[in-house]
Amino acid sequence: MDRGKMNVSLPTDLIREIFARLPSKSVARFRTLSKQWASILRSTDFTKLFLSRSSNRPRLLFAVERYKCNEWQFFSSPQSQNRYEKSAHLEFHSKFSGDVSHYICSYASGLLYFPAVHIVDTETIVICNPITGMYTGLPVIMKDRRSRGFLVFDPVDKRFKAFDTHFILTLGSGELKWREKNIPCPLYERCSSNQGICINGVLYYLAKTVLVETVFGLTFLIVRFDVSSEEFKFIDAARFNDRLKDPTRLSLVNYMGKLGVTDCNCVDAGGRRTVELCLWVLEDVEKLEWVKYVYTLPENEVLASCEFSVAGVTATGDIVLCMKYTCKPYYVFYFNPEKKTLQTVEIQGFGAKLEEVENRGEVFAYVDYVEDLSLNDAKQLKSSISHVKSLCPCCQKLVQPENIGEVV
Repeated sequence: MDRGKMNVSLPTDLIREIFARLPSKSVARFRTLSKQWASILRSTDFTKLFLSRSSNRPRLLFAVERYKCNEWQFFSSPQSQNRYEKSAHLEFHSKFSGDVSHYICSYASGLLYFPAVHIVDTETIVICNPITGMYTGLPVIMKDRRSRGFLVFDPVDKRFKAFDTHFILTLGSGELKWREKNIPCPLYERCSSNQGICINGVLYYLAKTVLVETVFGLTFLIVRFDVSSEEFKFIDAARFNDRLKDPTRLSLVNYMGKLGVTDCNCVDAGGRRTVELCLWVLEDVEKLEWVKYVYTLPENEVLASCEFSVAGVTATGDIVLCMKYTCKPYYVFYFNPEKKTLQTVEIQGFGAKLEEVENRGEVFAYVDYVEDLSLNDAKQLKSSISHVKSLCPCCQKLVQPENIGEVV
């Protein structure tokens, strides 16, 4: 026997199980080492197994907007699953250069939607995979109108759709073309400073009517859009009128499979500043029955003295609060409504530039992010191979589609 050589043949099931425990970037690297591994790691069975394993290790996804530099940067970190954790390290994934828009981005099932980005001297609507840096551009709806839309996922047809007021575009259906949908309601427009939330195939977002006014100014409502049937319903948001003078205070969240609305405020409690969190849960969609909860968070000097936003609610019921701007130290807070506990986790790894006050970026965080290899392969994004583009992380030039997902 040649002691310098050793041939070891591993069962395919064992190979799948080993690689399903690795990050998606590592899987992409190993795909390039042999045809056998490429065949195994691109199979439908492995893609499903990887998604199942990834679902057991959810992450926080961070999209950081550096508008002074016309740049987005994307990071992720492990989502806390242990109340004793004190710190977590970021992993940098990609960056997206171009003249970025000040309209808020939209998130759906691992992809991000940017309503107006200048790429190759053209302003376009962009859908981006923040992990790989892949993106595809969508046609502009109207030349004199900027999109304020959303990206949503259809759980029935397993397709992504772009949605803007009453225009809909289905990805992966051939030609990228917007369809206009008739809506039997007063004219309204999305509150551009407020993100929507997609829950079990239904998109909810805050909007304001254009024609009807109240003593507070505009009348607000919550739009309910069924992604599969493409049907609309409208929920009266009058109960939030006294809080909608500043719509940025409200966040729509997925609270254990139900629509939740949160509002946070710093209050004086016995001479000490603390945070009061109000949560409304839509218990019955048909009867429009809301239940309101008010929580006074445990005293935390950092949280009470910084700007923060509600990132969302985890599948286990923790309400996640994130500092609004990058800094050092940067913290994420996990509040458990049942146990009334507040966990503080320091997030490390934004880098020296983002941690400087003059170079800080605005942070948009998303809970329960799960890596999905089918997205990394762009199979659900492209209508044709020519529509898929990627930015090289080194030179920020376009690379060919066949190289996407292999060089990481």
